[in-house]
Amino acid sequence: MKKGGSIALASLAGVALVMVLGNSMLIPVLPAIKTSLALSQFKVSLIISVFSFSAGLIIPVAGFLSDRFGRKKIIVPALLLYGLGGVIAGLAAILLKQSSYYIILAGRIMQGIGAAGTSSIAMALCGDLYKGSERSKSLGIIESANGLGKVISPILGSLVGLIAWYATLLFFPLIAVPIAAAVWFLVKEPEGNTSNEPMRKYLQDFAKIFKNSYPMLLSAFFAGAAALLVLFGVLFFLSDYLENTYGLKGVSKGGALAIPVLFMSATSYITGLSIKKNFGLMKTLIVTGLFLTGAALSVLPLFHNTYIFFIAISLAGIGSGLVLPCLNTFITSSAGSEERGLLTSFYGSVRFFGVAAGPPLFGLLMGISWKVMFWSSSAISASAAVLALLFIKPVQNKSAKKEGDKPPIDIQTVQVKTPQQIFVLNKPVNKPLNNKKDT
Repeated sequence: MKKGGSIALASLAGVALVMVLGNSMLIPVLPAIKTSLALSQFKVSLIISVFSFSAGLIIPVAGFLSDRFGRKKIIVPALLLYGLGGVIAGLAAILLKQSSYYIILAGRIMQGIGAAGTSSIAMALCGDLYKGSERSKSLGIIESANGLGKVISPILGSLVGLIAWYATLLFFPLIAVPIAAAVWFLVKEPEGNTSNEPMRKYLQDFAKIFKNSYPMLLSAFFAGAAALLVLFGVLFFLSDYLENTYGLKGVSKGGALAIPVLFMSATSYITGLSIKKNFGLMKTLIVTGLFLTGAALSVLPLFHNTYIFFIAISLAGIGSGLVLPCLNTFITSSAGSEERGLLTSFYGSVRFFGVAAGPPLFGLLMGISWKVMFWSSSAISASAAVLALLFIKPVQNKSAKKEGDKPPIDIQTVQVKTPQQIFVLNKPVNKPLNNKKDT
């Protein structure tokens, strides 16, 4: 990878890092927020969920706009809006104190809208900038930055929270603004990478993609949502569990929260480097990762041992690390550059809905029993694994040419070619897509 490409990739990885701080950095201070504002478990979970839900709603629109006007013109204003939402929420907490809850939610919704134009658009821009095996590597790095954010954010949130819990909200603009500047000045977006097609045409193209390949894409979307639902549900549970059971607070609590996501981040990085364009391996890792997550969570109610507990949640983190980079590469390779922003944005939207559902769902199930909570999450992971096993079907392509000699395809086929294998979603249509090639 060229030096300029490395600088651009580092800037885009920073976008993913900023986005993930939006939720993960607040998780360690949720008990303090709950006490300070006299909130119920459900109400405090909404501070996480409204961010993710609003992001999930806006992401497809951000994807369309990025295809229409360019990726950078969406990413940079989105980062600035993200920072502004943090300022509003933080100042409300300082000035209004216990009456600040709904203003904080409004600020978090604003942050979520900003987050909609960050990570998924950065993934699409990676797909535009890098081709072939470099695309897989770059997306692995993006997912690792996402994972790294989850690792450092509990520790960072705990450290900043030592000042005051609302200081975590005021921290967001301090990191969002420099990353926005880096993207604007250091990332060179490919020329001619925009489309003038109306929203109606985009939605028609998207409908055609799903008409021809909905079992595969829906199973991939569900796998991504399930992995993040379980991850953030477990982290939400851990935040209370570590404080109430072990008395952990501050940095020690942040370090304990970081354990499963540290394993996830390391696994994501290794997976991104290893999968290249081997789609058969991707399917194997997706299914294996989901089953591993489900199996690890299913044993937790059976043992009341600290070591087994942390081993199990670490294995669940490894499972997520196997799944997410493979899904990223599959989704970004399932469309030409002009439609990639829309498709990856819908995928990002589904991921955010998974994050939004995790904390309130686990909060509800925590009130019933540990067994119900962990076995339900295990069943979700296992269901996603079965769907991936059934509907993601790599087959041998005997006529495939060597890498680099890939004929253009109609976006309606959503066919991803590799030297040895292809995902067959429909019969290939050998005609050019706007006279462009996309590897």
